[in-house]
Amino acid sequence: QVHLAESGGASVQAGGSLRLSCTMELSYSADRYCRAWFQLTGGLQREAVATIGRDETTEYADAVKGRFTISLDNNERLSLLMDNLKPEDTAMYYCAAYYNVNYYTPEYVCEIREDRYHYWGQGTQVTVSS
Repeated sequence: QVHLAESGGASVQAGGSLRLSCTMELSYSADRYCRAWFQLTGGLQREAVATIGRDETTEYADAVKGRFTISLDNNERLSLLMDNLKPEDTAMYYCAAYYNVNYYTPEYVCEIREDRYHYWGQGTQVTVSS
């Protein structure tokens, strides 16, 4: 049974900070999962803002580089520290994960496409006012 649950969303003013958390109960070999935070800003497609994978390698969307930090604690708690928030960061944020079968191969990469992620939380709303 896989279960993801986000928390930490809130309404803040521009320039403020938030930390989103996601508890992850994954079925097995928890270290082999790619994990990510996505945002949904009113469109139909969620966009990846940050990923974390093998050896805690991280990637960020250009819009959040230098402001957001993704981290993983003991393969169980995924966090997103959001600093210097801007009104355009307003969105529903989701944590997500998928098992990466290429963990021990050179082809290993954590995807940013929404359709690669099999497991999702319910979302947490972040609203940034100017």
